[in-house]
Amino acid sequence: MRILHLSDTHLTASGFDEDGVDAAASLDRILHDVRFVPDLDLIVVSGDLADDGSVAGYAAVRERVGRFAAGRQIPQVYCVGNHDDRAAFAQVLGTGHVDAAGRDVGQTAVADARAAVSEPAGLRMITLDSLVPGSAYGLVSDAQLGWLGSVLAQPAPEGSVVVVHHPPIALSSVPWMATDGLRNAEALGEVLAGTDVRAVLCGHFHLQLAGSLRGIPVSVTPGVVTRLDLTTRPHLWRGVKGAGATVVELGASGGPPLFHAVQARDPHVGEPVYLVDTRSGGDATED
Repeated sequence: MRILHLSDTHLTASGFDEDGVDAAASLDRILHDVRFVPDLDLIVVSGDLADDGSVAGYAAVRERVGRFAAGRQIPQVYCVGNHDDRAAFAQVLGTGHVDAAGRDVGQTAVADARAAVSEPAGLRMITLDSLVPGSAYGLVSDAQLGWLGSVLAQPAPEGSVVVVHHPPIALSSVPWMATDGLRNAEALGEVLAGTDVRAVLCGHFHLQLAGSLRGIPVSVTPGVVTRLDLTTRPHLWRGVKGAGATVVELGASGGPPLFHAVQARDPHVGEPVYLVDTRSGGDATED
């Protein structure tokens, strides 16, 4: 099973995100540049689909990703992030689990959350809703954790993959990761421990990061709209241009997954978009 993992497309009704980046062009560019990646079985988009939470933004993501998927006859899985709007997401994407024919095939039993499950080719895909409206950090509700435990009570033929926008891992050297990531990572880990979950796929941080949660591999994929550059001081957010994605390879033998980051061939890659001091929340300068 080979998965193309995208995140943080940040499309809007205009096509440009709140920082003035052409988000539509960024998504088009990465999809164009990964067109020769062979044997893709599934596409995952792990949150922050629409920067403005608009129906038009979700429609633009679905049209672009859906066209790419249709050309390969593969399903798509979408989840919500902190920039998303649950109602608009559902209006365009339903549960977020779309089969190769474009039909909504997800099942959900959690009120007020866009959490769902489907099983393409025997691989159980589970999306969780970590959206806390108005906040950058994430939480998975107790209701979702209870539902997740019941779903994982029986193993799937090819195991399970969990998709959640906010990462349950963080670099200790980067203070904002701990505050803006998944606040109840330990609770999620308790539910996942000892189950058939093979990987947890996340976005939100706009950079590549790999780690583990209770022994389960966790992969954070680079952002599509912008990339966060950690070569600056730890308290700063430096956003630069350059769309990225991850190819996730799950071996048939059930061994550990492989995560291969890919970058779009953007002539403007590395150009600065913003620099923010996380201590004050305002624009910053570097001396």
